[in-house]
Formats: sequence, C-alpha cells, structure tokens
Amino acid sequence: MKIISMIPARYSASRFPGKLMQDLGGKSVIRRTYEATVNTKLFDDVFVVTDSQIIFDEITNHGGKAIISKKEHECGSDRIAEAVEFMDIDIVVNVQGDEPFTEVSSLKKLIEVFKDDTKKEIDLASLMVHITDWDEIKNPNTVKVIVDKNNFALYFSRSPIPYPRDETVNVKYHKHKGVYAFRKEALLDFYRLPMLKLEASEKIECIRYLEYSKKIKMVETDVQGVEIDTPEDLERAKRLWK
Repeated sequence: MKIISMIPARYSASRFPGKLMQDLGGKSVIRRTYEATVNTKLFDDVFVVTDSQIIFDEITNHGGKAIISKKEHECGSDRIAEAVEFMDIDIVVNVQGDEPFTEVSSLKKLIEVFKDDTKKEIDLASLMVHITDWDEIKNPNTVKVIVDKNNFALYFSRSPIPYPRDETVNVKYHKHKGVYAFRKEALLDFYRLPMLKLEASEKIECIRYLEYSKKIKMVETDVQGVEIDTPEDLERAKRLWK
C-alpha cells in the first residue's frame, strides 16, 4: 500500500486566527506539526494542504512540501480530497495542523487497521481517547464518540453521549481525536456527497460518513496530545515543549 499524510491548514481559524503561524519553541506551530509527521517515518510522503500563501511559503521555504487548495472548503477532508484526487495512493492519513505533538504509536495503530483489513470492509479509521473529567465531557468543543462492541463508530456528538440517565452504569466516555486514515475511494466519496442534516447540526464532518453508511473503525489511544484551539492552549503547548 502507498500511504501518505496530508495536513490540512487553514490560516483563518474561527476561534484563533493565525494560530498555525504562532511561535512554538522557535518554529511555527504548522512547521512543528509537519516536521513531527515526517519524523514518524511512517509515510511515503507528507504534504501540508492550505488555502494560505503564508502557510505555503512557511513550509516550502524550509524544505517541506505543500499544496495550495484551489477553492474554499467546508472542512479539512474536502481540502485533502481535492489534493489527492489524481494521486496514485491507497491510504491517506489526515494529521491536524494544530497538533504539533504528533507521535508514532497512535499513527501506527491507524495504519495497521488497513493492513489487517484484507476484505477492505473499513472505509476509514480514527482515534479516540478515554476521558473522565465531567467538565470536558460536557464541553461542546470536545467531540465525543460512542462505539459498538467491535469499536466501530455509532455516533459522534458535542453533547455527552451516552446520556448518564442511570449513573450506576459504568460507562466509558471517549473523546474523538481528529486524526483520520482514509481509503482514497472513501475520501473521494465524502468529497462528492452532499452534507446532510446531522452533520450540519453538529458541525462534525465524520458524521457524513455515518449518514452514508460508511464504516469507521475507532482505535483507542492513551496519548491525549495538545490541540491548539485557543491562546490558552498555545501557552500550555509552550510549557509542554519546554
């Protein structure tokens, strides 16, 4: 299998505009993420795909590979799909541009899903992490996922799922981490299919796959990582970097 990584990178993020160009230990956040992804040595190639000339120049001026996406997109998956449509690849792994602490073990687990899926029944795989803090579980910025007994995704939501009506039931809550591995065909299907109401309501792109009966294999990881969504997250990332 030919496996590449794509890092979607919008400059004008709604909650923290320009966050990918913020300094983290002497380099920009997006450059840190790109270099960490390359350094995993898991991929045949790594690209940043962006709508921003600033980000494009930041990567290419430091020896990296970047692609300017041709049009505005609703989500990172659409941006990646445009970039890979005519590439000869099998699997594309979406690494979020605001996660500079990308690490090897979780990405390896995602790739193994497809190596073991000889019948090609899995359309995409993604990561989840066990969470216990109720404030985080209630936080709408934390996307939660529930799975079946084989760890296939049943639903994603910004609400606490499942709702703890019976508090004596020992339910594990899982946070969805926005790292995906797609079969190329499934990603292009996503690109061509219109958004439906559940995705539009929750503003969670992977719900589109469920609405069109795609199979999402969830892989549990212990690595929380740091997603830089706010200036406070950036300060936390700086402390962790030190």
